[in-house]
Amino acid sequence: MSTAFKKNADSITIAAPKGLSTIEREEHKLEKRLCREVGRAIVDFNMIEEGDKVMVCVSGGKDSYAMLDILLKLQKRAPINFDLIAVNLDQKQPGFPDHILPQYLEKLGVPFHIETQDTYSIVKRVIPEGKTMCSLCSRLRRGILYRVAGELGATKIALGHHRDDMLQTFFLNMFFASRLKGMPPKLVSDTGKHVVIRPMAYVTEKDLIKWAQVRDFPIIPCTLCGSQQNLQRVQVGNMLREWDKKFPGRLENMFTSLQNVVPSHLMDGKQHDFKGIRSTGMPDPDGDKAFDEEEFSAPERPGLAVVTLQ
Repeated sequence: MSTAFKKNADSITIAAPKGLSTIEREEHKLEKRLCREVGRAIVDFNMIEEGDKVMVCVSGGKDSYAMLDILLKLQKRAPINFDLIAVNLDQKQPGFPDHILPQYLEKLGVPFHIETQDTYSIVKRVIPEGKTMCSLCSRLRRGILYRVAGELGATKIALGHHRDDMLQTFFLNMFFASRLKGMPPKLVSDTGKHVVIRPMAYVTEKDLIKWAQVRDFPIIPCTLCGSQQNLQRVQVGNMLREWDKKFPGRLENMFTSLQNVVPSHLMDGKQHDFKGIRSTGMPDPDGDKAFDEEEFSAPERPGLAVVTLQ
């Protein structure tokens, strides 16, 4: 398991160069935070183990660039050995600059594989004009990436979703699917053959936007679906960003709540035996104090420092 990250946390140090300017110090703090949060997720959910071959899915967007960037930093300093291979799926969108990623990955010196599959034509043929393309595109992409992972011998598939993506998914499920379901940091694929991880589960999108500017990633915009500003995910994202501006700390509390679930205080009979509840005559510290006024305070965030930068 990934306890090796935790066991050797204090000895993994990335020293800050002396004589940094104010801007450089801020950039270093950002790098420190990103490495710490990615490392903490790896430990908390046992994402990467000794001998793993991690297939890092790189789309050309800021999130996947940052994920690869941080994993490469951790790979050099981690107390366990694991391999990384970057994989991009070229879906043959018209005008897609297919030279950018290979050039970037070659310059980076990381092993990579470009898989070319014309899913664009399939999506355009099947989905009526003006309708959302994301669902079909996602299914096609997932199946191809699972196949590629098997061919490459990858033991883990790393996706670039971040904290804000996970919150958006939670609210999308609640608003439009009538279920409490989020985006897990780690799961087994629907085929049962692959383990999918999201190393940036604790990372905020704000930090990723800043890091993309610092690193000057060669961003490739998605031109398959256009902007699609009316997508439900876009609207939920706008709602969360508005909350973040008006109520600082709210998103942090909501995200922490996903890790503090109390099934006995919800209403799902499959998760808690409500029908079988009987009085026991014995005090229950977890019992509902039905007539007491609720007291709410901001939860403390876990402070596990996986990687220390000075």
